[in-house]
Amino acid sequence: MITVVLLKSTKYIGLGIPMIQEAFNNPSDYYDFLIKLILTTFTLSAGFKGGEVTPLFFIGATLGSALSGFIPLPLGLLAAMGFVAVFSGATNTPLACIIMGYELFGFQPVVFIAIACITAFIFSGKKGIYIAQKGGIKEKLYRKLNL
Repeated sequence: MITVVLLKSTKYIGLGIPMIQEAFNNPSDYYDFLIKLILTTFTLSAGFKGGEVTPLFFIGATLGSALSGFIPLPLGLLAAMGFVAVFSGATNTPLACIIMGYELFGFQPVVFIAIACITAFIFSGKKGIYIAQKGGIKEKLYRKLNL
């Protein structure tokens, strides 16, 4: 309730599916992804469980959409790349996310989606959002490099 009053908007509460859909049609404001990131981090840090997947899609789609003003690629493509890449980096599952991108957005953008997912995976650090996830190739590489 405090968020709605302070921001004078309801677009950052709940799952944010309308904002995800809007990100594919119109450029998002440059701060939309950041506000959702802060609010989701606060909510999960306060002890609430669940609700991290769809906010990651929100954060990625709105970030990609906002970048359409700087990167000369189609708005929908950037939103799709962000949608899948943020999830790839957060979960450390680039192959699964590339396949998910293909399932959601078709074959045409899959090369761009793959580049975004692999890049996010490389730069996301050793740990993902799921504690029970076993270390894979990335964990072995970090151990080998003593990181």
